[in-house]
Amino acid sequence: MINVKVTIYPGQVFGDSKDNTLYILLKSKNMDTIKKFDLMQKIVNELVDLQHSQQALIQKLGKIEVDNMDLSDSRLEKDLPDMHQRVSDNLDTIGGILEYFAEKTQNFGDKNHVEELKEQKTIDDLKL
Repeated sequence: MINVKVTIYPGQVFGDSKDNTLYILLKSKNMDTIKKFDLMQKIVNELVDLQHSQQALIQKLGKIEVDNMDLSDSRLEKDLPDMHQRVSDNLDTIGGILEYFAEKTQNFGDKNHVEELKEQKTIDDLKL
């Protein structure tokens, strides 16, 4: 009977036959890092889409305001400038959040060497 000491380390697998020790290193930490980065990147992309949507809303509101100059509807004259300002304020907020989160995502990727982890994952997947 062989007694086996199992130690779990994230990232690698190796064994030591001298003292019958088997080290099982899980790849879950690297996978969690990649998944977290991918999720962060997804949020950045969604914020970019949201920013574009807000820009489109501002453009549409502007067109309506211009068209209403000929129509002179009092309700539109009253409400459209406030709507335009709120959408514009939202666009500014989204821009600030996007800048912050894009930088945070990039820093996370750089700090955790995500590109190298993805390359290694691709290599590991090919070995299977």
